[in-house]
Amino acid sequence: MQEQTKQQKQETTEEVIVSKDIGVYFDDRSYQDDLKSRVFRIFKRREKQKKREKVWPLKSIDFTGHQGEILGIIGSNGAGKTTLSKIIAGILKEDKGTMHVDGKVTALFSFGMGFNKELTGRENIYLNGMMLGIDKALIDKYIEDIKDFADIGDFIDQPMKYYSSGMKARLGFSVASHLEPEVLILDEALNTGDARFSRKAAEKMKELVKQAKMVIIVTHSLRYAQRNCNRIMWIANGKVHEIGDPKEVIANYRKSVPAPKPRKRSLELNKTEADIKDRVIVKAEDVGVSFELNTGTFWALRNLNFEIKEGEVVGIIGHNGAGKSTLCKVLTNILKPDEGEIDVKGETSSLLGYGTGFNGQLSGTDNIYLNAMLLGIPKKRVMEKYDEIVEFSGLRKAIDKPVKEYSSGMKSRLGFSIAAILKPDIFIVDEALSTGDIAFQQKASERIQEMMSHAKAVIIVSHSMNFVEKVCTRGIWMERGQIRFDGTAEEAVAAYRESLGIKKKVNNRKRVVQRKQVQQEQ
Repeated sequence: MQEQTKQQKQETTEEVIVSKDIGVYFDDRSYQDDLKSRVFRIFKRREKQKKREKVWPLKSIDFTGHQGEILGIIGSNGAGKTTLSKIIAGILKEDKGTMHVDGKVTALFSFGMGFNKELTGRENIYLNGMMLGIDKALIDKYIEDIKDFADIGDFIDQPMKYYSSGMKARLGFSVASHLEPEVLILDEALNTGDARFSRKAAEKMKELVKQAKMVIIVTHSLRYAQRNCNRIMWIANGKVHEIGDPKEVIANYRKSVPAPKPRKRSLELNKTEADIKDRVIVKAEDVGVSFELNTGTFWALRNLNFEIKEGEVVGIIGHNGAGKSTLCKVLTNILKPDEGEIDVKGETSSLLGYGTGFNGQLSGTDNIYLNAMLLGIPKKRVMEKYDEIVEFSGLRKAIDKPVKEYSSGMKSRLGFSIAAILKPDIFIVDEALSTGDIAFQQKASERIQEMMSHAKAVIIVSHSMNFVEKVCTRGIWMERGQIRFDGTAEEAVAAYRESLGIKKKVNNRKRVVQRKQVQQEQ
């Protein structure tokens, strides 16, 4: 596939995007004029008086995008990737430099931004299309293709408040990719997509660059970027650190990530069996959850039976719409079962998602206190742990900015840090790390390991099979609201991969490694 993309790159040198010395700044005290900020300021631990300053998330961006290429943009959280995407799309205006884009830009930002949750999927297709300046006649022409590609079935005519984050991502990509874009920007838009849809999206992007001009992918998935991009641009500290061959740039980026600290203990299954107690922390008996939709009763969960014992780290995997997030909401009492019973033995459970519970108008500090209050944690305890939360998140310089200026990865880091440092009994992570960079995912893995000394159980919902294999002791594969497989993390991931038809590829990779080892021994 990499050979194909390299050949594709050589087809044309026609310039589509030319960025010269692009810079943009924000006023770091602009949020103080916001009414909501004033109302909630009583939750702040302290007021910091400082001079009004300009913060430059982008300082000097120079690059050229060529016709027919898929350009990947990588970098740590807060590096300026999303800000650059918004400038290319014309959402933000640069404060210095020039940005020339030859073509109409269609931008798809993370987690279905721009959707109205009260409208149906079909209504949102028309709404999004018109917001992109697409004629209704063209939307009419492609509406069935969009529906079929998104593969959300009858949910197309249901309000989007019933959609999972993955279903929103699939519909958003389907809309953006079918309505004849010239330049398509995907900013973390496929983070919550399952493996099967990710492959469909990759093929669709290859078709797009043949008839459109170029595709830009902003992502933390280095494997996905290397597999599908012609070139990679690494942004660091608001500047282009390196741009070029995907394999080389990604290798250098990985080298820049600090090495993990030596671990006191591992979460490999054969080393943690002794730590799993007999005490049952979560017990589900014939649990079912239904929604009354336009087409009748839909069972998001049906006949769920399982137990989670103290000390377990359980990974929940499956396709978009399988019922994973619904199960998390049941475990945290956001939803009540319509059938069966669920017993959770824990004082505090934390449900994390993409900035769940954050108020965009408030600063990071305000949101730490607000989120803690929503979790029922006393203000005194938050004050004691405040510095530790900020330090772990790595957001010290941005903690007094309004969260609306945070990237998706920064929100992810802050949300995880709040819940992890405040130590819930049962820690539920629902796709909260999908936008985290590799350095923070490493820290998060270590924190989850440490939490097992005091947390009763950890439950992780993720589309990252590698993360589940690395961190979890057990895996539950869900499909259509039911449990398809329940076993070790490795067994569950292998079974799920086999259902996607990728088991053979994994085995082939192992054979190559084994063959090299034999050759070295000889």
